[in-house]
Amino acid sequence: METNEKIKTYGTKGFREKFLGLENPINKLFKTNSDHFFCLKIMQLQYPVPPSKHNCHTLIFITSGINIIKLGFEECQTNKNEIIVVPAGQIFSIEHINSKHSGFICQFHPDVLIGKYGNRDIINDFDFLKISGNPKIIVSEKDAAFISNILIRLEAEYLEAETINLDLIQTYLMTLFCEMNRNTVKTPKGGTAAEVLSAKFKELIYPNIRTNHQVNYYASLLNVTPNHLNKSVKATTGKSATTWIDETILLEAKYLLYQTTLSVSEIAMQVGHEDQSYFSRFFKKHEAMSPAQYRKMIDKS
Repeated sequence: METNEKIKTYGTKGFREKFLGLENPINKLFKTNSDHFFCLKIMQLQYPVPPSKHNCHTLIFITSGINIIKLGFEECQTNKNEIIVVPAGQIFSIEHINSKHSGFICQFHPDVLIGKYGNRDIINDFDFLKISGNPKIIVSEKDAAFISNILIRLEAEYLEAETINLDLIQTYLMTLFCEMNRNTVKTPKGGTAAEVLSAKFKELIYPNIRTNHQVNYYASLLNVTPNHLNKSVKATTGKSATTWIDETILLEAKYLLYQTTLSVSEIAMQVGHEDQSYFSRFFKKHEAMSPAQYRKMIDKS
């Protein structure tokens, strides 16, 4: 894993075509909107996965056997009644194909959590959705039954419904996350100096997003140089400080596009862009569509 430039980011369709194989019968289970959500029994990959990223969150719940996946440079082994979460954007790899485990795999695009029942503060409580969080959850026997029932219901909704009701999916996912949180070991507040600094930086972004988008500003609040802040954030999260700021702006804009009737110019102001044209270019650069097109897309879904 020499540079991030060599690590490809996959969508759901591209990933399964590459590693499940085009002729795999499992492909018949995937619907046209699988790029935003699916929940199925664990399927066997046909090929090892080199260091890669996915644009969706991936949740794997093991009901028997062992699953092994490498997150970053750390190998994670998941056993019965354990969950591993690969957050969107996390580097992962699968070196060995394993056919002796069973359970569920659930993939969902971060945008699914923005819908009608989305709540920024609640989502921030789910440590396992963060690249910097703890990805493994050991579930108690009692809670494993509850989690299995939710995943069975998500699978049924995915397979049986002609049109996926994303509001219903979001409600089930939030319930699932709350059950998982009961068994989660939170990431310690301590850690290395770089980890502590990065955590403080990330906590500062949202409260200041309407007025400050510059790394210099956050560095001054934290009494460090911009270069030191950027190096610390990059080393501990894999993303630059600027990327964290941009992603926060985008996420807040998406919430406002979905959950309000504010105009694009009003939303631009809400996220600290007085120039609507600049905001629209910024949004399109990252999302490959304009804010208005994004609003139409989620309204249709």
